[in-house]
Amino acid sequence: MRMNLFVIGDVHGCYHTLLELLQHWQPEHELLIQVGDLMDRGNFAPETIALAISLDEQHPGQTMFLKGNHEIGMLRHYGPQGPYPNWLQWGGRHTFLQYGHRRELLATHLPWLAQRPLFWENEHVFVSHAGVADTPDPLDEDNIDGILWRRGELRNLGKLQVIGHTPTADGRPDFDPVAYVLNLDTGAVYGRALTGVKITPTGDVLQVISIPTHSVDSDQA
Repeated sequence: MRMNLFVIGDVHGCYHTLLELLQHWQPEHELLIQVGDLMDRGNFAPETIALAISLDEQHPGQTMFLKGNHEIGMLRHYGPQGPYPNWLQWGGRHTFLQYGHRRELLATHLPWLAQRPLFWENEHVFVSHAGVADTPDPLDEDNIDGILWRRGELRNLGKLQVIGHTPTADGRPDFDPVAYVLNLDTGAVYGRALTGVKITPTGDVLQVISIPTHSVDSDQA
C-alpha cells in the first residue's frame, strides 16, 4: 500500500514552529515532503537545516526535502562564485549571521542542500517550490519563471500541484481550481502560520494543519 503524503510549506528558519507541526507527522504511514526554503528571514536557520538532515537520516526513504530559491541563494553565496550579495538582501543576512559562530556546520549543511531535488511526483501529485508554468525550461534553476522562482499562474498538469514560494495573504492555504494548484506558503516567517497538508497518493486532501508561528522564531511574529 502506498503511503499518504504530509507536505509542509516554507519554513524560513521557524524551527520551533516546525517542531510542533512535525508532531502531526506519522512516519510509519506518511511520506514527509517539504517544499523548500528551510532558511532565511527567520531566527533558526542552522537548527532548521540540522533538523531536516537528522530526519533524513532517521527515516530513510520517508522524507523528501526539496530545493527552494533560498537554498539556491545560500549555495551561491558560499560557493566558488560567491559571495552573492543579492541573497543577503532578501533574507540571507539573517542566515549568514546565524552561521557566523558555527561555520563548521557549513561543511555538512551545504553539500546536503546542494543535493536537494527540484520536485517530487507520482501519477496524481506534483510537489515543487514555485510550480511549473507554461514557460521555456521550467526546470532551469536560474529561470526567473522556472520551478524555483515563478510568481503567478501555473500550468494545469492534470494532477495536483502543491507549491510554496508565494505567501498567501491571509495565512491560510490557497487552492486554484483552474490550474489545480495548492499553495502552502502561509507566511510562517511573517508571523502567520506554518502549514502541513495530508494528501492521499491519489491527490485527495485529507487534513490541513496550520501552526501559528512561535514568537521566538521570527522578529515579525
